[in-house]
Amino acid sequence: MNFHKALMELSHSPAFINRERRHKLAALTALCAKMLDVERVSVWQFPEQREHLESEWLHTPDGSSAKSISLYQSGNPAYFAALESERVLSVPHAQEDPRTRDFTPDYLAPRGIRSMLDAPVFDGARLSGVVCLESTTYRQWTLPEISFVIAIADTISLMNTHEAWLDSKQALEYATRYDSLTGLLNIKSLRDRISYLVDKFERRGLGSLALIWVDVDRLKSINDGLGSQVGDGVIEEIGQRLKQVNVPGKDLLARIGGDEYALIIRNRTQPDTLEQTASKIRHEVSKPIRLNGHILSVGASLGICHLPGDCNTTEDLLRGAEAAMYNAKQQGRGQSCFFDSSIQVSARSRFELENDLRVAINEQKLDVFYQPITNATGSSVESVEALVRWQHPERGWLSPIEFLDIARGGGLMYALGECVLRRVCEHWQWARNHQVMLPEVSVNLAPEQVLVAELPRQIRTICAEHDVPVKSLHFEVTEDALQGDISTISRILEELVAAGAQLSIDDFGTGYSSLSRLKGLPFSRIKIDRSFISNIPDDEDDCAIILSILGLAKGLGLSVVAEGVETEAHKEWLCEQGCDYLQGYLYSRPLPFDQLVERFFANK
Repeated sequence: MNFHKALMELSHSPAFINRERRHKLAALTALCAKMLDVERVSVWQFPEQREHLESEWLHTPDGSSAKSISLYQSGNPAYFAALESERVLSVPHAQEDPRTRDFTPDYLAPRGIRSMLDAPVFDGARLSGVVCLESTTYRQWTLPEISFVIAIADTISLMNTHEAWLDSKQALEYATRYDSLTGLLNIKSLRDRISYLVDKFERRGLGSLALIWVDVDRLKSINDGLGSQVGDGVIEEIGQRLKQVNVPGKDLLARIGGDEYALIIRNRTQPDTLEQTASKIRHEVSKPIRLNGHILSVGASLGICHLPGDCNTTEDLLRGAEAAMYNAKQQGRGQSCFFDSSIQVSARSRFELENDLRVAINEQKLDVFYQPITNATGSSVESVEALVRWQHPERGWLSPIEFLDIARGGGLMYALGECVLRRVCEHWQWARNHQVMLPEVSVNLAPEQVLVAELPRQIRTICAEHDVPVKSLHFEVTEDALQGDISTISRILEELVAAGAQLSIDDFGTGYSSLSRLKGLPFSRIKIDRSFISNIPDDEDDCAIILSILGLAKGLGLSVVAEGVETEAHKEWLCEQGCDYLQGYLYSRPLPFDQLVERFFANK
């Protein structure tokens, strides 16, 4: 607590916030050296080529320095491999440890360095550098010390993110036209470019384009098996490969959501040329990916649609390329498929599901299940989270993973959110009328909702229609939703709080951008993403990260919910560390409203 309090006081002070980067690095490394009583603290970064590390700042008892020193992977393979696989390196005996002993003759021994502790610095989901502590005495690094160094490294990660944001001449343009994870253009930019080219072709009476829809195969299994952080790393790496691929007629590349990208090919749209282009893209995507100590292999399914020829409008081109991609997947993945009329039937299934969902939203036919959130000991239900479900008339119950992407692609997320809130209010009204005392209800807000100025008024209106106090609701906002215009987001969230609601950051820890904005946004709770919970208490890295999050939360006066609590070991460790609330299958799966009431509130 003392460690994190000192860091919060430093990083939130105007004197720190308004200073140049080198002054911030000097202050952070000096604080780290003082709090942990260590002689040398340095900050290193990967250049674009990533074959070596370059020192950016070094703090020593004799003073600080920005002199650049390079450390090459070729001469220190064990150390670089450990950075990628272990991330946090706790090394009590640096001169003998296999990961660091290559440094001994020329570096460690001459300087009398006995112990090292390295923590990663990130750029988004990408490892971009390291904070290195070097002690002249033998140190068995403790979890609080590791947690503090991770927090220092995260602060530098935030500085990197903030500086990248400031470097953009048009911050709002970036937020609305670019994908925050990969830095590629988004689907809005893609649509605008296609529309521009279509108008140009019509004016001139000549020209053609092809849209190649790229879907990464096997990403879901990577997310399920290794966690969303690894999945995000794969998405970013594939985006960079597609950005660098050199193919004839390449015009614009965009990430259009999830694991999907789209590439406009202009004029060079002959079938043979496109076949070669598709083959080159599949080859680049299929190259092994080294990430977090894993060697991963993915493939890609491609759909190709022409304009003119296959279609004449922007939306038809997008739908045609997507339909062709789904047809390629049905042929066995790792394939390329050109659009033609024969695949319209298979594409129609997805479009029909979108239409069915639109009808279900308009007719208020979506349902809501609830998952309890308990106190730290699991002895009482403190709140419940509302989770949307859909009983399709032909396909039966559908979970969000089966229709939210369709809702997002069809521009239905705002209306879907309204439908969910109305159902929650109906349930709350029924409970009050039947003397059932429900606790606070958490409702998820999609990124598409928190940028709409009318959201607070809509929520107040729906609550008033059902005589539900806004203070009975707790809205959860994912970190992705905080990527947009901060002034608009802040105003909307402040209005919700003023109306009586409380706010949580959902899936916390899967990104870094929200950390830099915490102090300016009215959140009262953090929800730690389930990917950090599944391996505790055995995974030392996950334990250190959770301790860091708990420390940051306590320093900011926020309560913490741990998601994905499934075992007694999870519960006991989190309870010992002071986590406020627990949520997961250990206590209950999401339940229909009537089952929730019967199981938890019928006798209250």
